[in-house]
Amino acid sequence: MVFDRHNGRITHTLFKHLFDFLPSDIAVLLNDTKVIKARVFGKKQSGGEVEVLLNAPLQDNLYSVYIKGRVKVGTKLFFDEKMEAEIRELKEDGTRVVAFFQAEKALHTQALFDVLEKIGHIPLPPYIKREDTDEDSVDYQTVFAKEQGAVAAPTASLHFTDAMFEALKKRYETHFLTLHVGAGTFKPVEAEHIHDHVMHSEIYAIPSLTCKRIESPKNILAVGTTVTRTVEYFARTKEPMGKCDLFLHPQNPPLRVNHLLTNFHLPKSTLIMLVASFIGIEKTLELYEEAVKEKYRFFSYGDAMLIV
Repeated sequence: MVFDRHNGRITHTLFKHLFDFLPSDIAVLLNDTKVIKARVFGKKQSGGEVEVLLNAPLQDNLYSVYIKGRVKVGTKLFFDEKMEAEIRELKEDGTRVVAFFQAEKALHTQALFDVLEKIGHIPLPPYIKREDTDEDSVDYQTVFAKEQGAVAAPTASLHFTDAMFEALKKRYETHFLTLHVGAGTFKPVEAEHIHDHVMHSEIYAIPSLTCKRIESPKNILAVGTTVTRTVEYFARTKEPMGKCDLFLHPQNPPLRVNHLLTNFHLPKSTLIMLVASFIGIEKTLELYEEAVKEKYRFFSYGDAMLIV
């Protein structure tokens, strides 16, 4: 679905015709994060089964994780490849702080990612009610994925095939940034007033050339909500790396991104509110009603919407 804000026109087309709707003088920004096999199964000392979803590195060999199964501080978890985890802290938001070891040696970020690549599973979104398959290792990864660390894919970019991406680079100025998507991206807004919602934070880094482009007057197409939030966070803070916790909504609209390519999102999510920050709540609801009527597919493996 293409929505032109200038004339109000809605167009239904195929993704391969994307370039027909983009201005020729824009810069295209993409997120080169790579999804890791962040879901891993193990056992407690008692023999009970446990499931761990890595959320984000903290410092040293400490990590923020989600755990299915009751645990307490000091509990040890055991996995294949002689990997162990020890619960260090239980957070009120439902996350747990754990330390990872392999053969009693502390596992720092890259070493942990290497182990997870052997024993972990692709962390499909919670609304996909099936186990991951070998196909997901390819399908739930962008063709330009490079920097390991995400536990969810920047799904607007999944529409690009190798051929389409090469065509994009030939036609438009393209730049990358990295935002490691965390599991918090699926957390619904439960506060009665959106200003009271506590936004999750995610690790990001923006190369100097991309920073210069963001600071220039050139119009930008953000491929996905992750790119949008990272660009807008930089526009407000001028920090090229750190943790992004920006919540975009109709009362906090974008300052820098001119065009948005995104998927269709869950109700009550921060992602659908980001869309509304561009076009308002009423127009967002109108477009989503149109999408339902036209039988668009929603969520991570779904269809796309372009706002110009």
